[in-house]
Amino acid sequence: EVSDSVELQKDKLLGGLIAGGFDERSCFSRYQSATYGKGLSGNPSPYLISSLRKYEALHKECGPYTESYNKTVKDLRSGHVSDSPACKYVVWISYSGLGNRILTLASAFLYALLTNRVLLVDPGVDMVDLFCEPFPHVSWFLPPDFPLNSHFSKYDQKSDQCYGKMLKNKATTESMVPSFVYLHLAHDYDDQDKLFFCDEDQTFLQKVPWLVVRTDNYFVPSLFLMPSFEQQLSDLFPNKETIFHFLGRYLFHPTNKVWGLVSRYYHAYLANADERIGIQIRVFDTGTGPFQHVLDQILACTLKENILPDVNPKGDIVNSSGKPKSKAVLMTSLSSGYFEKVRDMYWEHPTATGEVIGIYQPSHEGYQQTEKKMHNQKAWAEMYLLSLTDALVTSSWSTFGYVAQGLGGLKPWILYKPENGTAPDPACQRAMSMEPCFHAPPFYDCKAKRGTDTGALVPHVRHCEDMSWGLKLVDRYS
Repeated sequence: EVSDSVELQKDKLLGGLIAGGFDERSCFSRYQSATYGKGLSGNPSPYLISSLRKYEALHKECGPYTESYNKTVKDLRSGHVSDSPACKYVVWISYSGLGNRILTLASAFLYALLTNRVLLVDPGVDMVDLFCEPFPHVSWFLPPDFPLNSHFSKYDQKSDQCYGKMLKNKATTESMVPSFVYLHLAHDYDDQDKLFFCDEDQTFLQKVPWLVVRTDNYFVPSLFLMPSFEQQLSDLFPNKETIFHFLGRYLFHPTNKVWGLVSRYYHAYLANADERIGIQIRVFDTGTGPFQHVLDQILACTLKENILPDVNPKGDIVNSSGKPKSKAVLMTSLSSGYFEKVRDMYWEHPTATGEVIGIYQPSHEGYQQTEKKMHNQKAWAEMYLLSLTDALVTSSWSTFGYVAQGLGGLKPWILYKPENGTAPDPACQRAMSMEPCFHAPPFYDCKAKRGTDTGALVPHVRHCEDMSWGLKLVDRYS
């Protein structure tokens, strides 16, 4: 019995990925997620686990209102840079839609881990309502009196503190280390901003106590192309496609409000099925859906790949002795049209296999409302519910889908992006890995100082299935 309880505790802590010692009531999802049949896909390396414990100790030492933090903030206010500040920071600005925010926060945390910095999070309008504190003892949220808070919305590529602009103005000399630097790593960044991904530039940035970053990109693949991080990344993640899976499960625990949405829906509609299937639909076309070609594509993909059974349009009922196998299909979309069509198809006709198919869609909000509290709580709950499925179909380019596949440790079937209002043939393809795609990577060889195809430099960084110029990590052995 003792060994059983030890095993249960280990599962609760996801094989040691999560630290013990939190107040369970303040965040039920942290320790309950393992009971939803979703352990980790693979084991985190001992080096990753020890690095996370080391980071937590650093965060406790340097987090908001600690002695070290207060001293570094005082230096920031005065513009003074101490020769060896006890703590250095990465400040993440809350920016873009929820899927992007989750992916960029994981990227910023990995960068903090690699550079021995402390990650502090701009709470924005709703981060506190969505995510529990991931680190024990000290908050990851920036305090309201942090001196740069009121400037976040103003920082852009024209700001004097922007690293790209500093390079243009040749203002990055050894003797002139600023107290903070703004890193513009959003999709519209330019060639100078992109030099962040070069070792030479990291040498300068290492000296800066505060790095303030704005990004809407999962930039992890480019960190894997930097020689200075190569060994550390290899030790942290022997399997190259588990980065977001492990970091996501470590960092992102839904608040009790969101966990209520997840657990009630899961137990009401998904828990009792023999198999759970997720279909995530994101249509980037203008005009109001639902579109027939998108519905055709969803059905072509799920039937051809045997994710869903075909129906028998002429049959009335399939005789089968015993209880038929059940599949619960969770669909997410801003429109309810696709869900209604698929639900009616399986209600009006028996399946060719005798399986019983239930189709469910938690919400249909009409359009993306990035700044709305309940909208984002539901969106986060839906990403999490999709991650609890056994098989997943996602939409090209959608970070909502990337988050679900990464948290769930799933290699999804990706629906190709439709062109000119017609369903592509083939309709979908299986992903090479469960990692998200970096949508706007640099194409630059830091050593040779010229353009290059960054998707062809190492076997584990490839071009994405759903975006030919994007980069994603794959495990070269798989």
